[in-house]
Amino acid sequence: MNKTSILIVEDEILVAENIKNILLKNGYRVASVAVSGEEAVSGALTEKPNIILMDIVLKGSMDGIEAAGRIREKLDIPIIFITAHSDDKSLERVKATQPFGYITKPFEERQLTITIEMALYKYKIDKEKEQLILELQDALNKVKVLSGLIPICSYCKKIRDDKGYWEKVEDYIRTHADVEFTHSICPDCVTKYFPELNEKT
Repeated sequence: MNKTSILIVEDEILVAENIKNILLKNGYRVASVAVSGEEAVSGALTEKPNIILMDIVLKGSMDGIEAAGRIREKLDIPIIFITAHSDDKSLERVKATQPFGYITKPFEERQLTITIEMALYKYKIDKEKEQLILELQDALNKVKVLSGLIPICSYCKKIRDDKGYWEKVEDYIRTHADVEFTHSICPDCVTKYFPELNEKT
């Protein structure tokens, strides 16, 4: 069974080491540890982890929120923010990246593992929903429904389309529904048009 791969983005060495130890202890695989936004983007593109733990304040010109936005533009990877910053401005910026979790420092080991598992579960459910929507949309695109009043000639049984043209029943249905036809003869028509067959039986 493959272990969940996690990218740690944290510029404080002791904090990063603590997170790494917690992950390894709980059976996760640490893809790599990045200390800047630039390293985070590069690490995500290279490692393609299952999930990213992202600090907000990082070394370099790119913070964790900007890094998360850049990663989201290129990869569909759930991101959890781990930070000591919970001001309103940061929260608003974080929301724009559609995170799968937000943990404030200091945090408990159990809190971290639960947040990771919930993020992975939500991501899995979201992917299943997206796939179901695609399948339903594909099914709807293939379905053609006949509805309303259909004008049928009383004698020849042709059907008048919405442009005023008269079509054979099978041609009309084939155009307006996802069906194909096979032809055979019903018992009444056998009796009417081929009476000699009935006489032989």
